[in-house]
Order: sequence, then C-alpha cells, then structure tokens
Amino acid sequence: MSITDWIVLVLTLLVVIGYGLYKSKSEKTLEGYFKSSNSMSWLLILLSIMGTQASAITFLSAPGQAYTDGMRFVQYYFGLPLAMVVLCVTFIPIYHKLKVFTAYEYLEQRFDLKTRSLASILFLVQRALSTGISIYAPSIILSSLLGWNIYYTNLVMGGFLIIYTVTGGTRAVTYTQMQQLIVVFIGMFLAGYLVVHMLPKNVSFTDALHVAGKMGKLNVIETKIDVMDSEWWKDKYNIWSGLIGGFFLALSYFGTDQSQVGRYLTAKNTRESRMGLLMNGLVKVPMQFLILLVGSLVFVFYLFFQAPVFFNQKEVDKVLHSEYKHDFQCLQYKNDSLNMLRKEQTTQLAAALHREDQKQIKTLQSGLLQLESETKTVRENAIILMKKANRAADTNDTNYIFLYFVVENLPKGLIGLLIAMIFLAAWGSIAAALNSLASTTVIDLYKRMWVKDQSELHYYKASRWFTFGWGLFAIATAMFASKLGSLIEAVNVLGSLFYGTILGIFLVAFYLKRIGGKAVFWGAIITEIIVIWIYVIDVISFLWLNVIGCFLVLIIAWFIQLFIREKKLSFRDSRVSG
Repeated sequence: MSITDWIVLVLTLLVVIGYGLYKSKSEKTLEGYFKSSNSMSWLLILLSIMGTQASAITFLSAPGQAYTDGMRFVQYYFGLPLAMVVLCVTFIPIYHKLKVFTAYEYLEQRFDLKTRSLASILFLVQRALSTGISIYAPSIILSSLLGWNIYYTNLVMGGFLIIYTVTGGTRAVTYTQMQQLIVVFIGMFLAGYLVVHMLPKNVSFTDALHVAGKMGKLNVIETKIDVMDSEWWKDKYNIWSGLIGGFFLALSYFGTDQSQVGRYLTAKNTRESRMGLLMNGLVKVPMQFLILLVGSLVFVFYLFFQAPVFFNQKEVDKVLHSEYKHDFQCLQYKNDSLNMLRKEQTTQLAAALHREDQKQIKTLQSGLLQLESETKTVRENAIILMKKANRAADTNDTNYIFLYFVVENLPKGLIGLLIAMIFLAAWGSIAAALNSLASTTVIDLYKRMWVKDQSELHYYKASRWFTFGWGLFAIATAMFASKLGSLIEAVNVLGSLFYGTILGIFLVAFYLKRIGGKAVFWGAIITEIIVIWIYVIDVISFLWLNVIGCFLVLIIAWFIQLFIREKKLSFRDSRVSG
C-alpha cells in the first residue's frame, strides 16, 4: 500500500474508535457496562444489530463466495424477515418485562439452574469459536499486505479489540458500530462502482449483469425439490433450506444468542427493540444481495482482465521458491493463455448481447463455460503443486479474491479506505461478541454460581477481566482458522451445530408448559450429540441442522417427560401469558 493508503487507513480507524470511546462514558455498574442503562433508540439498535451480524467475514468472504459459487448464498437469509416478526411477538416482550441482562436468565425461572447453565455454556462455546474466526478474517489482510506472520497478526488484531472493548463496554460497541457501518457502506458502494467503471468502455453495467448471468453467477434462487435425492439435502443453498433452515437459524441467532440479544436489550423500551429488529429484517437481504453482486461483478471483471491462477499470493510465492517452480510457471502460462481466450470470447458475447443474436449468444456461452472448466482444471493442478511444496498450504483462496482485486486495481487512498472498511466491520462484530461472552459468563455463571453477594463494583471489574480473558481465547482460536476454508461458510456451519439445540430449549420454555427442567436438560444434551454426529457423517446441508436440532429437543424432551414425575409449570405462567 502507498503512504496515502496508510494515512487514510490509520486516520479512519482512529477517528471511529476515538468517537466510540468518547461516547462510552458510563457509570461503573453492570447496567451501564452491559445494557448502556437502556438508553438506545431503534436506529442505534438497528445499526448495532447489523454491525454485529455483518462482520469482516461478510465483506471479505461474501464477494469471493459469489465469485466461485454465484449468488445463491443470499437464499441463506430468506427466512430472516419472518424470524424477526416472531421475535417481536414472542421473545422481546418477555425479555423486557423481566429486565434480564442475558437471555438465559429466563431459563432458570422457567426450568432450573442446570438448564440455564447448559444453554449458557452452549452459547459460550460456539460464540467464542466464531469470534476467533472473526479475528482471523482481518488478520488475513495485514498478513497478505505486509508479509507478516499470520500468528503475530492475530495477536495485533485481537489486542486492539480487547483494549477498546474492555474499556468502553456496550455503549462503546454500539456507537462505534454506527460509524463503522457508514464507512462500510461507502466502501462497498465505491468498490461496486469502480468494478463497473474499470470494465472496457463498450461494456455497460447491464452488459456485465447479462454476462454474469450467462456464466451462472446470478443464480439467486434455486427452487428445485427432490426429497428422494440425497444430494438435494446436501445442497447448502436453495430456497427451501434458506426459508426453513434460515428461519430457524435466524430465530435462534437473534432470539437466543447473547451477542444479538444484548444489542436490543439496550433499547429504551419494547417498541424501540421491535423497530430495530423489524428494520433489520427489511434491509439485511438487500444488503447481502448487493455485497454478493459485487463478487459477481468482480468475476466479470476478470473475464476481461488477467486473473491469477491462485488469489493468495503468499502461497504462490512459496511454491515459486520451491523445486516445483518450473511446473507452476507452466501452469501460470496456461492460465494466462486461457484468460486471453476468455477475454476474446467475453467481448464477442457482450457484442452478441447488444445485437440480441441468440444463436451466437448460446455458442459463446457454451465456449466460455468450457474455458471456465479448463481454467478450473489448471487451478486444481496448481493447488496440487502447492500442497507438494508445502503440506500446510492454505489451498482455499475464496477469502482472498476481493482483497486481491482491491489491492491490485483500486486507486491510491481508496485502497486504504476499503481496508479500513474490513477492519471496522471485523472490530464491530468481534467487540459485540466479546461483550456478550463477558455478560453471559458474569451474569449466568460467575455471579449466579461462583461468587455470590458481592458489590456492583466487584462484578463490574470482573466483567472487564472476563472480556479480556475471552479476547485471549478468541485469539488462540484464530491461530487455527486458516484450515476452515470459506470463512463466511465456516462461521455459519459452527453456529448451526448449536443454534438448533438452544432454540429448542427456548421454544419448550415458551410453548410446552408441561415439560420441566430435567426433561429439557437431557433432551438438549442428547440432541447436541445427535446434531454433531449428523454433521460428521455429512448427509445433509448444515442449514438443516438448525431445524433438526430444534425439533429433536422438543420431541426428546416431551418423550422423557412422559417417564418422569417432575412437571415444572413455573416462570410465573401469568407473566408469560401476559
């Protein structure tokens, strides 16, 4: 990066973080540290929810996901708007009425302490691991740009996050996220504009969309149904897994995951929480669509310009310094030749689209798809050489595609802004996650079971230490994240292993009043074991795990309840119904 880019990057980061810390002056109490004294408006709630959900993984990995697999990933979010409505009707009134710090406090009143602890621990495990992945995402940037060791980079990234999250608490997280999203939206808009602007002069935005469509990169909706086909169940992204599996995942994430529940518990009242969630349901799908569209446009860009055989240049440099250098260079030459042919045929396809010459369009489309297949073969052979040169090589470059485009093609200054955008997106989601990990640990475990009856100041200080501790754990997790492939997929797979079980516990609490704590506790444990086993044998897409986990808890808990006498009808049934 140039000096201009470094200046833009550093100034942007300092201004946003400084503003967040300035706005974070709060009393030294749990109420102030975790709930911002219930002072947030719906707009801040919306921005905080979006900032927590839209991490650097979203803006770094999603364009690469569209580049390699098209835009069908957007179907993953189709169930989200409906989930927001259910949350507003069911979850939010109860949380606000009870004035809870965490979602899991409610479970003790409805069931018992062990069920509350189990749900808390399930959340802590998956959120801590996911946070580690979120730290790794921006570390890729520094490691790639500066040639730093990825392990040292993780320490630097996580260290800065720990400092401002420990210092400011929820208020710092919320106000910083507002500024972060402004920078992020500006950055993504400029990136999308410049992708189209840098295309050949005779290729318009509409032409680029047509070309992307012919190459299968605008495959937004997949409606095929074939329940007898095992491959259909393993298909990660179609409208049915998105609507059904995505609904259950969103319901659990926004309704039972403290990193999100903690965002709307800071609202002034129930109305502000509802407005924030409903607006999130309206804007999330279009936002994700546009981010994926940028990735599809980047794919079209590289049909006209030279694309590398592999986008992670750090791994390419390693093989070029090995005994396989000559073989790899031969593959690079072959890739460059195929790029020239793709450029020629794509130019002809754009012209045929202008003429509406359907016969020529079909012929060129077939030819381009064949060239794309040959390019993939060259790439696969290159990966084989990379593995021979370095057994520990990271052979999935999905997370590097958008970064490579930014660094190699955007003008000075704007590169710094785009890099700052990715940093800020990462910091917003990670800070919220650390804050939620600390709140759950302190409220549901430390204060409730480990160290009781201490002063408010004691618990406030403990909260800061737990934030620090979870930050260290997340950094340690980030050290192993390079082996997980597409980060946006990895973080959602990880959530799906736990979210269905947690959601099932809450649905039993809300709707199955005759089931008590012992039944739901053992039902949840059995379910979690089954869900992990199903994932390991790989017979179904990860989105369906949310549905399976949820219903298994309901069914198994109901079955266990038939054989035990315990029947807990508490949680002040009148308060629930009210």
